[in-house]
This record gives sequence, structure tokens and C-alpha cells, in this order.
Amino acid sequence: MFIAEKSNSTFDAAAFLSHSGPGRRIVEVKPKQAFFTQGDRADSIFYLWKGRARLTVVSQNGKEATITLLSAGDFVGEESLAEVPGVRLATATANIPCIALEIKRKEMIREMHDEPAFADLFLKFLLARSMRTQADLVDQLFNSCEKRLARILLLMAEFGKPGERETFIPRVTQETLAEMIGTTRSRVSFFMNRFRNLGFIAYNGRIQVHKSLLNVLLLDQLPEYNSEQPRLESVA
Repeated sequence: MFIAEKSNSTFDAAAFLSHSGPGRRIVEVKPKQAFFTQGDRADSIFYLWKGRARLTVVSQNGKEATITLLSAGDFVGEESLAEVPGVRLATATANIPCIALEIKRKEMIREMHDEPAFADLFLKFLLARSMRTQADLVDQLFNSCEKRLARILLLMAEFGKPGERETFIPRVTQETLAEMIGTTRSRVSFFMNRFRNLGFIAYNGRIQVHKSLLNVLLLDQLPEYNSEQPRLESVA
């Protein structure tokens, strides 16, 4: 979760982001309901106060891909702040019941101009998201599907963030995981079973991620045989 730092300014960012007011309103979004849809007019930004969501994009031939997962403390829809407002480039959909603050473009720009503490908070979020996007690209270019899956699971469990970690990740389908790492559902199923057999994860209805999964990324600790394919049994 992105946590606002305390500032000497009298502006209370937490209060601003948790209450409705001129140019902003609290919205409740049900599971599978969209905050906004690809192609809609980009005229507001959302701050996710509670819940989980995902950002997806659909190609011209109808293929859907998951760009990223969103959690409490995230902003989404920042393209609405462009100098020339355009359309939504992706769709944001709730995974579980969500509560968010919708801030109209003009109000968001005004607050950023008038309140340096709020502008600082938002710019830090944008920098963190930019770094995450760059890391996602490097991951896609250089890591195997298995390592990409391990990284996604660790990010969803929030390992590496300060405070108490959530070892049980939000409910997610293997199809969604496959979209995020660029592979097929059958390969995700194979890798998930492999992680479970190695003691990196456990699941019985919900997926629990163990800290030992970090070894896949940091120490490259996987069995010697090719982890990309199931082991072939010898024929007598």
C-alpha cells in the first residue's frame, strides 16, 4: 500500500483522499464492475481507498491482457491529467468490493497547484509506478516464465513492502496470471504445481506465498532439470 508521509504543511492529504467535496466523490464499485472502460473520456482520476482491482487492455482483435493489479493506496486513471484530455487507454475493474475517491480532472490539477504536499505525494506515486513498469519490462525481456510468475506472486503477497505482509494473495485465476506473464494457462498450472511441490506456495481455495519463493528470484534456486518444461519419464 502506498502510504503518505507526514508533512509540515497544514494540508491533510489523508483527509482529502478519504472525503467527498467539490469536484470529488466517494464511489463504491462491485466485483467485476468497471471504474472506467477503455475508450471512455478520460476526465477523472481514482484513488483506491479499499479493495483490489486490475487494469486491462483489449487489442483490436479482441484479445485481453492484464497490465497490472491495483490495491489500496493506488491512483488509477492518471492519463486524464494530460495537457490535452483524451480517452481511457485501459479498463479498470474491481476484483473485490472497492471504495474509491473519484477526483475530477480540474479539481486534481487545482489541488496539485495549490497544495505542494499533495503534489509531492502524487509525484512520488507516479515515480513508484514508473519504476514498477520499468521493472515489469525488464522482467518480460530477460526472465523465464517461471521467474515472472514467482515475481508476480511475491508482488501480490506484498513481500518487500514495509509493515505486515499478506502471505495470502487475493483470489486470481490462472488465466489472469497467464496474461500477466505472457504464457498459457497450462504452463501456469504446471509452474504452480511445481512451486507447491517445492514448498514455495500452498493453496487450498486461496494461494499462500512463502518467503522461500524469493529464492527463485534472488538465488536462482531451482532443480537442475529444465524448469520450463515438465520432466519426461524414461521409457523402459
